Amino acid sequence: MEIGVCVLLAFLFHQVAHVGGQGDGGHEGCVPGFQVKKYQVMYRGPFQKGQRLLQVEFDDCAGNEDVTFGVSDPGFHVDGDLNLVPLRDLLHSEPVLFIRGLSAHADDLAQVDIIGTPGRSAATLGDIVGQKLPYRSKRSLLVPNISISENERGPFPKFIGQLEVSTTDYSGNLIEGPQVFRIKVIDQNDNRPIFKEPRYTGEVLEGSPTGTTVMTMTAFDADDPNTDNAVLRYNIVKQSPDKPSPNMFYIDAERGDIVTVIAPTLLDRETLPTTTYELEIVAKDMAGSEVGLTGTATATITITDKNDHAPEFTHPLFEAHVYEGSTGVVVNLTVDDRDDPATAAWRAMYSIISGDPIQSFEIQTNPDNNEGMLSVVKPLNYEASEFLSLLIKVENEDPLVPDVGYGPSSTATVHVRVEDINEGPVFFPDPLIVTRMENIPVGSFVASLNATDPDILEKQSIRYAVLQDPAGWLSVNPVRGTVNTSASLDRESPYVYDNKYTAVFIATDNGTPPATGTGTLIIHLEDYNDNAPYVLPSVARVCEDAYDVTVAVVGGWDKDLPPNAAPFKIELGKQPDLDKTWKVTRVNSTHSQIMLLRSLKKDNYQLPLLITDSGVPPLSNNTEVKVQVCICNKNRMHCSSAHSHHARFLVPLATLLLTLLCL
Repeated sequence: MEIGVCVLLAFLFHQVAHVGGQGDGGHEGCVPGFQVKKYQVMYRGPFQKGQRLLQVEFDDCAGNEDVTFGVSDPGFHVDGDLNLVPLRDLLHSEPVLFIRGLSAHADDLAQVDIIGTPGRSAATLGDIVGQKLPYRSKRSLLVPNISISENERGPFPKFIGQLEVSTTDYSGNLIEGPQVFRIKVIDQNDNRPIFKEPRYTGEVLEGSPTGTTVMTMTAFDADDPNTDNAVLRYNIVKQSPDKPSPNMFYIDAERGDIVTVIAPTLLDRETLPTTTYELEIVAKDMAGSEVGLTGTATATITITDKNDHAPEFTHPLFEAHVYEGSTGVVVNLTVDDRDDPATAAWRAMYSIISGDPIQSFEIQTNPDNNEGMLSVVKPLNYEASEFLSLLIKVENEDPLVPDVGYGPSSTATVHVRVEDINEGPVFFPDPLIVTRMENIPVGSFVASLNATDPDILEKQSIRYAVLQDPAGWLSVNPVRGTVNTSASLDRESPYVYDNKYTAVFIATDNGTPPATGTGTLIIHLEDYNDNAPYVLPSVARVCEDAYDVTVAVVGGWDKDLPPNAAPFKIELGKQPDLDKTWKVTRVNSTHSQIMLLRSLKKDNYQLPLLITDSGVPPLSNNTEVKVQVCICNKNRMHCSSAHSHHARFLVPLATLLLTLLCL
């Protein structure tokens, strides 16, 4: 065996076996050799000659005199400044290099990892000392295992074992080169179990079967999982409150599952002292032995509700008083429900089973207190019924559990007493509609009002009066209620709309206090031929040199309705010689045209006309059309009237004629 190899092997074992030890020489506290044992270099392409890759830290504790370095890859060396540099340009290197530092006072190795290099075959430790280690087969090293417990106390350095200078195999042969020497650090139980959260929450439905899983508690231990140091056991150390039993729940010691052990009949949310229980859970390592370390957490378990209690009325009978004719809430129905408030298992729904054939009542649930608000939605009549009896039922929004039903307490009776008030008279029919001819004589009968007092049990009289009569045409007998005209009825009045005149009357009883009612009278007015027709337009213009031309087209108008209006007869007045200058020709049932038979000088002329309607008897009206004879040039007219204006005449007249002829 080469001496160099033996020295290196002995040195390596010396370093491993004496943890934190120091060399024979040098100043106190100095450990001869590489101060950093492992380095890394990132490969970013071919290495260049003389490129500084890293600087090693080496101290032989005697001034580093005569220190020499060897590198496992002959393409590298350590220069005088302790820099690892390539000796030539290199495309790649081994992925791991070993550097040996040697002096009279130290002999040590350091490892350099080349990260990302394509790599060659790795060098052996024998390359460091200039030779290859001989290959030996089927040999086992006699390297004893050394164990040390974690958390050892000082002082340090501390002796943990001793080896001979050389190491041999089972055949007694000397082994070359450094060998792996393993020291086992023995775990100590120095970590307590830790829960991820200090407080856990879970729920379980009331009445759940025994053995129902509520939740799972999980803790962690950082010690060696292959030892009892990390084997945990769970336990419930406290339950609060401890009623009705201090052992309502059980936790699986190994899995941490919390399950119910209380009987389902006792797990009743409404009879338990609380709906929330707190469990103090302890996790202990060392498989739960007395020497194990512990960690604690709190489990909060809520007993949730199911609809296992039907709502019950607080009273079997409720009473209400309501005035006839009024609406609104008359009584609040109260119920008890032992289920969880503000849930569908607690919220009540009310319904009227009987006693309300015409749906005069309704019930709405008050969301704040679950009471049923019984309201009158259709006014009640004392004279029809002064007492009513309603049967009310209450249910929950959620259905009850199968083994629970609604009992007699889920229904109640409501007695409603109707209080009498003095009601106002009622007109019938309302409105009262009659048809009358306009212009009937003053004092003529129009209608007879009919108002009755709903208080049939009282002997009360009624008096009538006019409340609204826009045109002042009517009067009413205060006792009999007969309506007569006090003025002439005029269908053409602005107070008449669509041939209808509307008046309002009031009826007052003699109760205490008196009550009133109103009724409406609508008079449909038939037309009477009481309006003479008239002619439009009343002014026409023509040029002074014109003759045998149409001067104007005039139309008849009447405020009356057919057959008291059109067709109209329009003709010249009775003055002599009019027919020598003027001529009137009928265009249609409402219009006629006026023609000038000879030319006239510039002036204003009054043309008398007679228009007659078709009424029976017919009405006629003598009227005049003012004809202005003007001087015309370039489509403009110059007329005698001081207020006349220049206007185009022929074109509008022709357009009007064409329109009328198409009718």
